Formats: sequence, C-alpha cells, structure tokens
Amino acid sequence: MTTAAIDARAGRRCHNALNSLHSTHYFSPDLGRELGALGVTDARAVNFAVRAAALGAVGAGAVTAAFYNYKHDLVARHVPAVWEKVAPEQALAARLRAVDTTLRRLLGEDAVASAEMAEAAELALRAAEGCSRGARPLYSAHADLPVPDAPHLALWHAATLLREHRGDGHLTALTTAGLDGLEALVTHTATGKGMAPKWIFTTRGWTREEWNAAAGRLRERGLIDAAGELTEEGTALREGIERETDRLDAAPYAHLGAEGVARLTELGAAFARTALGAGAFPADLLAKR
Repeated sequence: MTTAAIDARAGRRCHNALNSLHSTHYFSPDLGRELGALGVTDARAVNFAVRAAALGAVGAGAVTAAFYNYKHDLVARHVPAVWEKVAPEQALAARLRAVDTTLRRLLGEDAVASAEMAEAAELALRAAEGCSRGARPLYSAHADLPVPDAPHLALWHAATLLREHRGDGHLTALTTAGLDGLEALVTHTATGKGMAPKWIFTTRGWTREEWNAAAGRLRERGLIDAAGELTEEGTALREGIERETDRLDAAPYAHLGAEGVARLTELGAAFARTALGAGAFPADLLAKR
C-alpha cells in the first residue's frame, strides 16, 4: 500500500472525526475531578499534566516545544511543579479513568458495549500501526503506553496516537511556514475553525495585547487584513499548511486502506456527533471573535 492510494482529504476527515472524540475529555468535569483528587486543581495544570505525562516528568521547555502554541510563561508556572503533586504515571491513570467516565456519559452504555465500538477500535489501532516515531515526540511517547483492554478506551487510545502523530507533523508545517505559536492560533481562528480568542487567552496564556501584536505582524506579511480576516495570501498559506500536514500524516491511512478509512470515518463521525449532541464541548468554543 502506497500513500498515493489514499486521498489526503480522506485521511484528514478521518482524523477530524477521531480527534473530536479524543478531545472530549479536555472539556469534561470528570478530568478535573480525577486530577483534583490527586491535588491538581488548576485547569491549566491539569491539561499540562495529562497531555505531557507520557513524556515523563519533563520541564517547562520540553512542554512548550511539544505543545507549540502555549505561552512559555504559563507553562513554566505549572511545569515542573505539577510533578510534585502527581507523578506522570498517576496522571496517565487518572486521565484514562476520566476518559472512561466521560465516554460512558456522552455516548451511553449501549454504544460503549456495541460491536461498532469494537470495530472502530480495531480499525483505528490498525491505522496507528502506520505511524512513524521520527521527529514526533508526543506521538512517540504515547506509542510507548499500553493499549487499554476495553474497546472504547482502545479507540480513544488509538485516536490519541493518530491525533498526536498528525499534530507533531503539523508543527513542522507551521514552522516551515514561518508562523510562531501565537501567529498559528491567530490565523487558525481567522479560518473560522479555531478557538475563539477568549478561550485562547484562558487556556494558552496569551493576552489581548500579545494577540494584537501577532495580528500586526501578520498584517505586515499580508496574511490578514485590518478586520482580522485572512487575505488571499493568508488563505493560501493556511491551505498549504494543511496540505503539507496531510502529506506528513498520510502513512497511517494508507496503511489502513481506503475501505478501512471510509468505515472508520463513518463510525468515528457517528460517535463524535453523539458526543457533540450530549454537550461535550462549550457552545462558544469556535469563533472568530
């Protein structure tokens, strides 16, 4: 199977469906409860702990590099201090417990126990076999973790591998395009598919003044206009970034094959729609303003 056998857009659609399912736990009260019981109560610290835990008890520099679009000052406020409250192994176990509770609540017990869930898990794990470790720190660290036995947790684990594999490649594309972490956020929000600025300020640590300064740099490059909308050149840049990300992320979907990708997308999208309908994400999460 060669990468040319799969339409890159099909891989992106599959990723988008699975990433929605993966991301539900970041907005779940269950995650806060699990980490809070271990002494981690700040929502930003929770995020850093559970996503970085696969890397081990790393310092702020490693987290800032791997996460890319978080302000380093915010990261350094919580890392490595968070490891004094919770060991990485504890954070990973707490995360998996929260995912279990969250998916059961959002999808329902019938869906969790369904044949479709088991099928989706098998397909997603097979796709993940096609991922590569080189220059992909978050993917590679998560690939060292054991696959959970329960199908819904195995699907979430595979979705995490595929999400971090694509994400690591995406950072390469952003760097090549000359966008720093905040500029990447500003341009993504301008597409209408990114987080609203208020969520970026809350979760990524940037200020309105820093956002405006990044927008000014982008205007000087001709990538956004005075209203903050993408220019023709800016739209082309973002589309080029996504195409390059698709190229760097083609292998797992080529490994799965067109029929498997189509079926996994169908199953993943159905689960994601159910989760969305159950209120998995804040209503104001995605917006340009």
